[in-house]
Amino acid sequence: MMNEILIVDDNADIRILMSGILKDRGFSVREAANFDQAMNEINKKMPDAAVIDVKLDKGDNDGIELLNNIKKIDEDVPVIMISGHANVQMAVDSLKLGAFEFMQKPFSSERLVNFVNRALENIDLKKEKRILESKLFHSYDIIGDSQNIQKIRSLISKLANTESRVFITGPAGSGKELVARQIHKKSNRYNKPFVVVNGALLDPEKYELELFGLENKDGTINYGFFEKAKDGILLIDEISEIPLSTQAKILRVLIDQKFRRVNGSKEINVNVRIISTTTKIIREEVDKGNFREDLYHRLNVVPIYLSSLKDRTEDIPLLLNYFSKKISELNGIVETKLDTNFDLFYKYDWPGNVRELRNLVERVSILSSNEKKADINNLISDSLIQKDNENNEDSIKNILSYPLKEAREKFEKDYLTSQIKKHKGNISKTAEFIGMERSALHRKLKTLGIKGIN
Repeated sequence: MMNEILIVDDNADIRILMSGILKDRGFSVREAANFDQAMNEINKKMPDAAVIDVKLDKGDNDGIELLNNIKKIDEDVPVIMISGHANVQMAVDSLKLGAFEFMQKPFSSERLVNFVNRALENIDLKKEKRILESKLFHSYDIIGDSQNIQKIRSLISKLANTESRVFITGPAGSGKELVARQIHKKSNRYNKPFVVVNGALLDPEKYELELFGLENKDGTINYGFFEKAKDGILLIDEISEIPLSTQAKILRVLIDQKFRRVNGSKEINVNVRIISTTTKIIREEVDKGNFREDLYHRLNVVPIYLSSLKDRTEDIPLLLNYFSKKISELNGIVETKLDTNFDLFYKYDWPGNVRELRNLVERVSILSSNEKKADINNLISDSLIQKDNENNEDSIKNILSYPLKEAREKFEKDYLTSQIKKHKGNISKTAEFIGMERSALHRKLKTLGIKGIN
């Protein structure tokens, strides 16, 4: 199918010229001589791309108004602005409103075709990116009715349109980036960048280069994450892994709203909302001297804590049904009907949390096409038991490093926690199974600090 280009120019000769060039290269072309004609064509059907003259019959910046209207309807449609009386401000205004490129008359046919081809390639890349992102964990919704999830959804609604910094903590795989992306999605910065930098994955030798950028001797610039996130949101994942020296410079940016690139001679103003995450207990890291207390207070304006999946098992049925439906849609396969009452879902510890559950559902959905419920449950059992055995081996190796008294306490705590989960929090049934009086079990749980198990 041919790509359709809308040409908008009040000069008939230029319209005919551009139309001929593009038709010769295999494009379908529609024309408009003024603002109203252009809007009429757009309302009939949005073109794949548009080439618009800045100055039409309605006013000096009539083309800019048309650009603005197109972007309001569909921000992905690439627009090339042209002018025979261009100035720098005109070009800047066009690009700020989302124009793909600004081209000055007269121009060569090769230049026009090149710009149109690049614009269409750009939109194709955006579409591919969206398709890929839809399959990623962070593209999913926040699912659950547990108290923790309800509280988080409420917080997101309240703080999304503010400029408050947010500090998200929770175990790996619990959905910290997902929460951050939901804040971005509901914020006034939604149409601006959402940039993720993982403090644990940065090259220790290049922290400042990665964050603040570099001015090379030849005049070129390597932009850092702060500039890439301009006017948007910068998510600093695992911020506790960033060294103290770099933490000090991040603090400076938060205070002054400006920074210098490495080897830079001038300060760069920055308007970025910061969201931070960590799997560590950040207060402990502050007390140990691993994290700056002043930076912690700057970042921790609105704290959000994500519980582990094992502590909100009531969300598992909802998650199972959601993932099963989502995965079937994304992969074009029949939805797998999972047994949400299957005991193993609730006995398993889920060390990888929601991400691990999602991966399990995807694996089962692909491998269990047209299988019976019993066979599906067997497949789930095989997957989780194997994983559990691996975790137990690690746990045994770990416990051998403790002195006898501490090892005994750790074993008792892990054992009793597991048994209570197995009996779905029923203390009487747990006591009966392990051969203890109910009152004695209560005392033991209190001594070991075991509480609030769901």
